[in-house]
Amino acid sequence: MLSSRQHSEDGAHLGSSRHSSDSQREASALAHSVHLASLAEKKRLWWTNAIVNLLFIASWFFFATMISVYNKWMFSPDHYGFPSPLFVTTIHMWVQFVLAALLRYTMPGRFRPEKRPSRKDYIRKAVPTGITTGLDIGLSNLSLKLITLSFYTMCKSSSLVFVLLFAFLLRLETFSFRLVGVIFLICVGVLLMVATETHFILVGFVLVTSASALGGLRWSLTQLLLRSKNIGLDNPAATLFWLAPIMGISLGITSAFVDSWSAVFHSRFFATPEETLKTLFFLFCPGVLAFCMVLSEFYIIQRAGVVPMSIAGIAKEVTTIICAAWLFGDELTPLNITGVAVTACGIGLYTYHKYRRSMDKNVALDPHGNLLPEDEIPNSDIALEGGYASERQRLTEDVDEPLGEEEEPAHQNYPDERQAERALLFTVEDEDEDEAETPATALRQEPLPRYSADGSDALHHVWDDGNRRHI
Repeated sequence: MLSSRQHSEDGAHLGSSRHSSDSQREASALAHSVHLASLAEKKRLWWTNAIVNLLFIASWFFFATMISVYNKWMFSPDHYGFPSPLFVTTIHMWVQFVLAALLRYTMPGRFRPEKRPSRKDYIRKAVPTGITTGLDIGLSNLSLKLITLSFYTMCKSSSLVFVLLFAFLLRLETFSFRLVGVIFLICVGVLLMVATETHFILVGFVLVTSASALGGLRWSLTQLLLRSKNIGLDNPAATLFWLAPIMGISLGITSAFVDSWSAVFHSRFFATPEETLKTLFFLFCPGVLAFCMVLSEFYIIQRAGVVPMSIAGIAKEVTTIICAAWLFGDELTPLNITGVAVTACGIGLYTYHKYRRSMDKNVALDPHGNLLPEDEIPNSDIALEGGYASERQRLTEDVDEPLGEEEEPAHQNYPDERQAERALLFTVEDEDEDEAETPATALRQEPLPRYSADGSDALHHVWDDGNRRHI
C-alpha cells in the first residue's frame, strides 16, 4: 500500500515537473518568436497610429470648437454676457470629476485600474499638476482683462517653446537640433500669423508669459502621470478623476479673488428662481463638452506626447484662421498669410521628423505583429540591441534544454574580428596560450601511496577478532 502510494506521488510529482517544463519551453518559444519590426511593419504601425491619433485630434478639434463657440456666446456682452470666466471653468472642473467618477464605477474593467495612488504619490505627483493647471488658466484669464486678444495670442504662442523645454528637462523628448529648429520655425510662423499693431502692456505680458510657462509644465507633468502605471494613473479617465478635484479647488480659490463670488451671486443671473435655473443649465451642461475635450487631450498626450499635442493645437489655430478667411471673409495681411504658410511648413517638417525617428527606431513585435509594450519585452535577443545578441543567447542558454533542429551557421558575419572574439566566451588560441603558460610540473599527478604488508596484517587481525566475537 505504501509502495503504491509512493509511486502515485512520484508520478504526480513527475507529471507536474513535466507540465512546468513544458510551460517554460512554451514561454521560451514565445519569447524567441518576438522579433524586431521590419521596415514594412514599421510603416504599417506608423500609419495605424497616425490614423488613430488623427481621430482623437479630430474629436478634440470638434469639442474645442464647441467650447470656443460656447465661451464666445456665454461671455460676450452682446449675447448672454456672464461676467466670470474662472467661475464657469471651476464649475466645469467639478462636472468633469463627476463624469469621470461615473465612468469608473459603471465601467470599472475599462476605466478603473487595479492600483490607485497612495497619499504620498498623490501629493507629490497629482497635486502639482492640478495647481499648475489652475494657475495657467487663472493667469490667462486675468491677462485678458489687461491686454488685447491679438497680443494675448502672440505671447501665448511661446507656450510651444516652454513645452519643448520641459519635455527636454523631464526626458519626455530626445534632444536634437533638428527638433529645436522645427519648433523655432513654427513659433516664428505663429508670430507672423497673428502679428498686428497693438500696445505693449508690461503687466499683461508678464501674466501671459507666466501662464505659457505654467502651461508647458502642466502638460509635461500630465504626460508623466499618464505613464504612471504603478500608481493607477495610466488611464486618462482615472487621471482626470484624480486631477479634477485639485484643479477645481485651485481654480475656485483663484476665481474667488479675481471674479468676486459675492458679486456673481448677487448679479441679475441669480436674481429670480427662473434666472437661477437658466444660469445653472448654461453653467453645468457645457461641462460635458469640456469633459470630452479634456479626455481627448489626455488620450492624445498618452499616445503621441506633449509636443505633438501642442503642435496639434497650433494646427487647430491655423485651420481656424483659414476657415475664417474663406467662409466669413476675414481679412488677412500679406504678413499673416506668410505666417500661415511658414507655420504649415513647420508642422509638415515636424511630422516628417517624427516619421523618420519612427523608421530608425527598433520596435519589438509579438508573434502576431502587434506592438509589444516595453515592460513585456523578454530578456532575449530584442533586449540586446547592441552587440551580437543571437550569439550571446546561444552561449548563455541552459545546456539541458534542447537546442532545436536548426543548426547554427558555421561562420558569423561580424564586421570586426575583435568584436567577434569579444562576443565568444573563449577561442582556440586562448586554450593554446593557457596550455603553454601552464608549467609541466603542475600537470603531473602525485604518486599513489604504496601498499603496506604490515597494514594488511593489522586489517586481517581486526577482521578475525570481529568474527570471533560474533561467534
